[in-house]
Amino acid sequence: MSTYLVVATVGLLFPFFEQRDKTQLLEGKVDWRGRIATKDKHGGQGPSSLILGTFACENMASLVLGVTLVTYFNGVMHYDIADAATQVTNYSGTSYILTVLVAILADTYIGRFKAVLISCWIEFLGLGLLAFQAHYPKYKPPQNCNILDPTSTCEKVGGKNAALLFIALYLVALGSAGIKSALPSHGADQFDENDKKETLQMSSFFNWLLLAVCIGGSISTTFIVWIQENKGWDWGFFVSTMAMFLGGIIFCLGLPWYRIFVIKGSSAITEIFQVYVAAVRNRNLQLPEDSADLYEIDEDKEAAIPAEFLPHTDTYKFLDKAAIQTSQQQSETPNPWKLCRVTQVENAKILLSMIPVFCCTIIMTLCLAQLQTFSIQQGFTMDTRITNKFHIPPASLPIIPIIFLIIIIPIYDQIIVPILRKFTGIPTGITYLQRVGVGLVLSALSMTAASILEVKRKQVARDNNMLDAIPILQPLPISVFWLSIQFFIFGIADMFTYVGLLEFFYSQAPKELKSVSSCFLWTSMSLGYFLSSIVVKVVNKATKKITNSGGWLVGNNFNRNHLNLFYLMLAVLSMVNFGIYLIVASRYKYRVQKIASDQDDSRVYASMEMKKSQEEN
Repeated sequence: MSTYLVVATVGLLFPFFEQRDKTQLLEGKVDWRGRIATKDKHGGQGPSSLILGTFACENMASLVLGVTLVTYFNGVMHYDIADAATQVTNYSGTSYILTVLVAILADTYIGRFKAVLISCWIEFLGLGLLAFQAHYPKYKPPQNCNILDPTSTCEKVGGKNAALLFIALYLVALGSAGIKSALPSHGADQFDENDKKETLQMSSFFNWLLLAVCIGGSISTTFIVWIQENKGWDWGFFVSTMAMFLGGIIFCLGLPWYRIFVIKGSSAITEIFQVYVAAVRNRNLQLPEDSADLYEIDEDKEAAIPAEFLPHTDTYKFLDKAAIQTSQQQSETPNPWKLCRVTQVENAKILLSMIPVFCCTIIMTLCLAQLQTFSIQQGFTMDTRITNKFHIPPASLPIIPIIFLIIIIPIYDQIIVPILRKFTGIPTGITYLQRVGVGLVLSALSMTAASILEVKRKQVARDNNMLDAIPILQPLPISVFWLSIQFFIFGIADMFTYVGLLEFFYSQAPKELKSVSSCFLWTSMSLGYFLSSIVVKVVNKATKKITNSGGWLVGNNFNRNHLNLFYLMLAVLSMVNFGIYLIVASRYKYRVQKIASDQDDSRVYASMEMKKSQEEN
């Protein structure tokens, strides 16, 4: 009885659960009971709103870790700032790289819905353990010292307590990885790519996905940060735990209405590897003059859905050798490691062509890592007062771009995109790669602004003879809101690049690899975080002998190091990366897809550039 009450309540709370005009079976998608999903009962904007709610709660729980963990490692666990920053970037990098593992499991074995469900409760457990450790003093090093005081000796966490810390932290990383890898794809599964109206709704879904991140992040970087600063780390982690619990409940409530993608039980990744193995094996064979002679199953005889067949393209011709069929193979069952379908080869080409785009986004995450670590620590040296009685925690600075994004995302999706659509003819306003490019430029500007601001901050310290001042006791007479400039610019970069990448990878990847395609974004972020750790160490080693501090970023005193030069180096590196991206993007050819007309049953063949559409069949 209670189950029916819950379902009825959710139906009232979410008016998007409307009845469609007609019942239509959805090929390849089922409901929670394993029956073929129908448009009148499953999917659409209603269930996707629950998925957005889950993502908002997950970000509410985890985003605070990205901006406060350095302080926690430094002030509570007694790591040096550089080491604390390295631990945080390693955690973030591991979380993002784990998305690949979970995505393969989701696409191949357990399904996207189950992957998200399991991940919610793993992250809940990890956050609970963090709250447990933060609450009991015996699980932490002695707190009778000040890590920022050069004369104070602090004991660093170790032994079983360190093991508890990292077990909890990496459970959070694993859970967060599962949600990030499978939830966006599961949300996009609620829309039919062969329905023109739902295709546009899916594009909006990716914009609203960032809005959900911002709403969750706004609570995380204000309310939860305030709790950590005023009530203690244990209460902060506890609130994060409860936020994750709420996210898991919200996700479960949508079960009766979800469209659940049917997994094959065989690895689509394996099929990609088969193409490369077959191409190597057939490297000495001659390609036929007519591509129609390459191997492909008969579409009419196989009664397969149209999306399983892709036309041959002339890119990466060396992979075409995997589809060369010899006379002997025509009379026997093909060995998939020696002979592959043209569609299988084209899928391999698509993934290969996305790799250069993927590589060009790594540097942006390298820049993001600095805002989440060094920029937050900069804030602790500055005046955090808003009024005489109210201070803003430095970890809450990301709220500035988040508030702007909460305002601008609906405007962008509902006003700017339709206007751009009229001029460009592209349903998304501008192409995915154009959107990514705008974000890359803005990230370079953010690092430039960060470098200029750091010069100003150090000059204030120098002018007031406060180069060796202890930040907590003597903050510099410069407002922390100066840091908001670099956060603001990078926040806009987020809206363009990361959402553009999610939509780009999802739209271009084979349907059996939608979760894996989403991981292109998270993997690039992972490599960016790991690269950050490497770059910090390399920069310190390279500048050890030319600076009095023993390296640009060595020590806990920002007033004596050279963070401004580090930011300037990242700005230059970002612009070089953008130049390479322009070459890569100009050479990329979008995947050809079939998109159904919303007026009748005919189909319109459109490239993903969506600038032109041909006549109906």
